[in-house]
Amino acid sequence: MILLLLGLPGLAQSGLSEGPFNQLIIRGATLIDGNGAPPQGPVDIVIEQNRITRVQVVGYPGVAIDPEDRPALSAGGKEIDAEGMYVLPGFVDMHGHIGGVAQGAEPDYVFKLWMGHGITSVREPSGRGVDFAMDLKRKSAANQIIAPRVFVYTGFGQGSKDQITTPEQARAWVRANAKKGADGIKFFGAEPEIMAAALDENKQLGLRSACHHAQLSVARWNVLHSARAGLTSMEHWYGLPEALFEDRTVQDYPLDFNYNNEQHRFEAAGNLWKQAAAPYSPHWNAVMEELLSLDFTIDPTFNIYEASRDLHRARRAEWHEQYTLPSLWRFYAPSKVSHGSYWHFWGTEQEVAWKENYRLWMTFVNEYKNRGGRVTVGSDSGFIYQLYGFAYIREMELLREAGFHPLEIIRAATLSGAEALGFDREIGTVAPGKLADLVVVEENPLENFKVLYGTGAIKLTEDNEVVRVGGVKYTVKDGIVYDAKALLEDVKKQVEAAKKTENFEIRQPGME
Repeated sequence: MILLLLGLPGLAQSGLSEGPFNQLIIRGATLIDGNGAPPQGPVDIVIEQNRITRVQVVGYPGVAIDPEDRPALSAGGKEIDAEGMYVLPGFVDMHGHIGGVAQGAEPDYVFKLWMGHGITSVREPSGRGVDFAMDLKRKSAANQIIAPRVFVYTGFGQGSKDQITTPEQARAWVRANAKKGADGIKFFGAEPEIMAAALDENKQLGLRSACHHAQLSVARWNVLHSARAGLTSMEHWYGLPEALFEDRTVQDYPLDFNYNNEQHRFEAAGNLWKQAAAPYSPHWNAVMEELLSLDFTIDPTFNIYEASRDLHRARRAEWHEQYTLPSLWRFYAPSKVSHGSYWHFWGTEQEVAWKENYRLWMTFVNEYKNRGGRVTVGSDSGFIYQLYGFAYIREMELLREAGFHPLEIIRAATLSGAEALGFDREIGTVAPGKLADLVVVEENPLENFKVLYGTGAIKLTEDNEVVRVGGVKYTVKDGIVYDAKALLEDVKKQVEAAKKTENFEIRQPGME
């Protein structure tokens, strides 16, 4: 391998990044280009500064490559020997919160976990405020920090001195948000006239939007209302079963339900999909067809609810010991005040209900994709035992469970996300003219998505030796090559230091 460690001014963390280069050639890789096409290789990919300038097939599998058939390396150019490796477009996380004060997760920690898993673009759907996010967006765009490119969707109403109670106030807030440079808005629901006004104003300004249709407003404004008003994408699944109701208008809540009780909230949610119209029934089909006609995007974030159907699996994930901060582990633990920490008494009945919830939910999402609908990959990490980066790969596995072909999953993780962001002319596929955002991995992710986890995949060799294979090798963003494994090693050091300072050891809840 020929690859010089130059380091990038402004990043100042030697060994983690190199470039950009006047010319960089990634040679001999198998390409999965993100548009749904099958793998092809060997190819040479030529990058100049931050743009892909050439993608050239240079031979056939198992046949020696004729040097005359390859792009020439310019004087001072750099190359990576990627023979036997796979190159994909950089991943787009459509639901990535940049840490949080309650979790004790700061941007450097979060960004390195994302970049260490090949995530080169992130849409943040609300966070610590537009000013905080815009500062990180600008620094990332200038490559002053190690970070994915950031798309800022401000939480509706964030920063407003007064509660928004009129359509006029809603429109004014939307204009102010756009003036600050935000890419869009994240809604949680509001009075119908306010939602309609805000979405209309936002659309007129050419910005995009997302919505978590929270239960406090969904009875009057579900996914169909939002899509008709111009919403770009729905997050999670809230609002969709309600649009599918046939024999009710309000979810069948237990009569002692309290929305501020997290176990009540998530336990009742596990019984929601079975209250909706049956799969492939006339109303089910009608809702789907209308959403398709509106070019609506579904960002399901399956992973963030997976602990609901298997709590033991989620809290025992092997990466927690090395990559989860003490503060984050404490945030996950059973609590009456931490969002998503709904393990007050979570058991068999709740998990069985959620398994059926998933079956019905996945059926809708997979069929939406089958009929040409846009489905994207988002993680919503930092809650419910889901860790940044790792949870994104788990989302890919869950899309596979839903029925997606692996190539459809890669497209959802790349091109579909870019389209939903309105940025597909720049990212989303590996093609000349596009920004050089790439993922390089030594194993074939189509055969086993687990090879994308930072902890790799377990494999038994012919010599009966257990080894770990995979993990992203290089993440390329804006033509800058990042050593993905070194980024994750840096995260491990951060976690080790925090544990040492606090004399902390992960213990399972109630077993201290």
